[in-house]
Amino acid sequence: MKPTADQLVHTYSIVARDPDTGQLGVAVQSHYFGVGSAVTWAEAGVGAVASQALSDPAYGKLGLDLMRAGKSAPDTLAGLVASDSMQQVRQVAMVDAQGRVAAHTGQLTIPEAGHITGDGFSVQANMMLKNSVWPAMAEAYRAAKGELVDRFLAALDAAEAEGGDIRGRQSAAILIVGAKSTGRPWYDAIFDLRVDDAPEPLAEIRRLVAVRRAYIHMHQGDEAVRRHDFDAAEREFSEAERLIGDNPEMRYWHAIALLGIGKIDDGLAILREVGRRDRNWIELTLRLPTLMLADASLKERVRKLLE
Repeated sequence: MKPTADQLVHTYSIVARDPDTGQLGVAVQSHYFGVGSAVTWAEAGVGAVASQALSDPAYGKLGLDLMRAGKSAPDTLAGLVASDSMQQVRQVAMVDAQGRVAAHTGQLTIPEAGHITGDGFSVQANMMLKNSVWPAMAEAYRAAKGELVDRFLAALDAAEAEGGDIRGRQSAAILIVGAKSTGRPWYDAIFDLRVDDAPEPLAEIRRLVAVRRAYIHMHQGDEAVRRHDFDAAEREFSEAERLIGDNPEMRYWHAIALLGIGKIDDGLAILREVGRRDRNWIELTLRLPTLMLADASLKERVRKLLE
């Protein structure tokens, strides 16, 4: 079958397992529309796959299936490459839940092209401006501190600083999953972010990482409230508000959490602040089922914020 144009994913990417948390993931950037839909594959407790160059999605699907069945990343990739009649135009990398890595760069992938595997990670690139792109990624990943997502961002930035894709920039994606499966894959993705088309995709993906972190802190704040750890809740909501910037969402749910634990004056003060910007937040509060069941005096105090 003749390959279609939308299979031609020339890009740079990284797959890795975080040795401290066990998180698994893929990060990628390319001059290609919606690169994340083609390249990134990951499953909690199983592994991560990047399939690019003349990309075949079967490497992602079958790679995860085989690693889930107990095969190592090197054995999985070797078997899939051996059975692929078009292996010379493929570039694929895999890491499994034990941190074993493997990569393949076909001899006919468009230069500059190559890969480097290291302790729990692989960086790979094709159709690059210079052959220093993937070595720079490896060096940046090794040197970076912080969470897996931070180290991914450092690797992507290093690739771009070396010239990146010879065609320029267009899209980026980050997919990171947990160390263990919950049995509910829709809950296992920690970061599942895509920038499908943007003049500066790496700047935008970095912004989205901050937004996602804000929501993570907000959810942790809710969990702290449920276990009556109010000091932790205050820290989590404050961090969420810092990360989200001008978006009032975090401030609003902070207010609702305070109302829910009986800190009425504090909650109403934040709600009043949010409501000054948009009265619809106050109207929403009156519609919330939890507040509908609260005492009438609280509901009346919320209603007065509309006056």
